[in-house]
Amino acid sequence: MASLNLQSFFVLLLLSLVAYSTCAQLTPDFYEKVCPQALPIIRSVVQRAIHRERRMGASLLRLHFHDCFVNGCDGSLLLDDTPAFIGEKTAFPNINSVRGFEVVDRIKAAVDKACKRPVVSCADILAIAARDSVSILGGPLFHYPVLLGRRDARMASRDAANTNLPPPFFNFSQLVANFQSHGLNLKDLVVLSGGHTIGQARCTTFRDRLYSDSNIDHSFRASLTYTCPRIGGDDNLAPLDFTPARVDTNYYSALIKKKGLLHSDQELFRGDGGKSDRLVKLYSQNVFAFARDFGVSMVKMGNMKPLTGYEGEIRVNCRKIN
Repeated sequence: MASLNLQSFFVLLLLSLVAYSTCAQLTPDFYEKVCPQALPIIRSVVQRAIHRERRMGASLLRLHFHDCFVNGCDGSLLLDDTPAFIGEKTAFPNINSVRGFEVVDRIKAAVDKACKRPVVSCADILAIAARDSVSILGGPLFHYPVLLGRRDARMASRDAANTNLPPPFFNFSQLVANFQSHGLNLKDLVVLSGGHTIGQARCTTFRDRLYSDSNIDHSFRASLTYTCPRIGGDDNLAPLDFTPARVDTNYYSALIKKKGLLHSDQELFRGDGGKSDRLVKLYSQNVFAFARDFGVSMVKMGNMKPLTGYEGEIRVNCRKIN
């Protein structure tokens, strides 16, 4: 019965992804003929990186999210500054936050060597590495079929990154509006926020929640004041949920208990019985529903304004244009 349920789960997930595979010229088998070994090689590099540091899985997932939310999923986040533009790495939501660039460099070098030429885009590497990170830390339920065929941007914009990435102090209506501006709905907001099932956050991102919010468990607040005092300790880290190295449903269970680390996380469960509350309760109780919807929303996010066909380029070095 368990295997039958798992088989039905993957059939439903694949059917859900069909709607998103046709609208952006992306396909799950894009590299099967030109470099069939590309995806296994990427996964092996990601696996080694996570083995060295479990937190790296969350970092690679974050890179894909922060790339897609700024002018689409085009690898622009990876570009270093040039005389022609100031890139996204030093934008307020990214500086001292996004990491893992050296892992992307290792992936790019390994896959280009195996393919004997640069055929895999940096934008696709981010999408694949994000999926592999989630499935490595969460198991087979989270191994959704990622769609591929993106090309890399030749420009980046720090101003766009400052404008488009939702900060941790956003309230519920601001979060909904931000996601809607990217073609994502409330369900996408709740399920993609579940990416915070892994990783940690710096004190500067949750200090205001500790000392200003009322929608927070008192013992949870007290335990965090040692990590994040009112003054100092800006770079001290705290886990985003109780199991920060495992993809599971504890992130949602914490929200129900008023133990969301970030203000923006806790805004998803306000106790008013609305749709957001109902989704949080569903995902806290049903890992199949969370995994299914997470895969669908990740693919939907990955289809945000990708460069395809003859647009952009396939970078030789992910940090600079050709």
